[in-house]
Amino acid sequence: MEERLQKLIARAGICSRRRAEELIERGAVKVNGKIAKLGDKADPKTDKITVNRVPLRFEKKLYLALYKPRGYVSTMKEQFGRPCIADLLEKFEIKERLFSVGRLDYDSEGLIIVTNDGELANRIMHPRFEVEKTYKAVLGKPMDEIALQKLKDGVFIDGRKVEPSLARILENPKTVEITIHEGRNRIVRKVMEKLGYKVIRLKRTRIGSLKLGKMREGELKEITKEEIEQCFKKGILKVP
Repeated sequence: MEERLQKLIARAGICSRRRAEELIERGAVKVNGKIAKLGDKADPKTDKITVNRVPLRFEKKLYLALYKPRGYVSTMKEQFGRPCIADLLEKFEIKERLFSVGRLDYDSEGLIIVTNDGELANRIMHPRFEVEKTYKAVLGKPMDEIALQKLKDGVFIDGRKVEPSLARILENPKTVEITIHEGRNRIVRKVMEKLGYKVIRLKRTRIGSLKLGKMREGELKEITKEEIEQCFKKGILKVP
């Protein structure tokens, strides 16, 4: 059965669908020896599809929850030589080609999903699915109730309003929990800075209904596709 090339590439675990579209536009994808165009379709059972001259293969799908420590880049490659997620995964000797879903900046820690399922990555990262992420931010000074109300009302960053679905001060008044569906780079830090607070430590504790729980830094746990699907529903998912 024919499917759009970007969908096939994502399903094969090469990259997300959006990234696959970029590869097609660059001429890096061929079908039966001919350079493909965006919008082309192919049947993986009868057509030879290559990406950067490498034949497309459909691997077993893996779904992994990783606790990314601070001091690691949340990508599989790092052009400046800093530690990255690939360094954490080396000891697990995983043969499948993996990539991380969503960004978590170098100085932050917490839950990241690692997979070779590009379709899943596309769903989690696409704004229209509004997958919520929860963060715990330790601030340089206690947050007062006036600032908390401003946070709840929404804060404009680069012309777009960030409106948390949940914001609360925890037992320690320097620690705030915030839930958003935003995915912009360093967005939680930028929101806090706009309110006059410096983030000392930032941890992502939840993606959808997938929770960090009691995982330790650098720990990796496998979850099922069915469990991942719960990230897009109202069901509850805990890392085993």
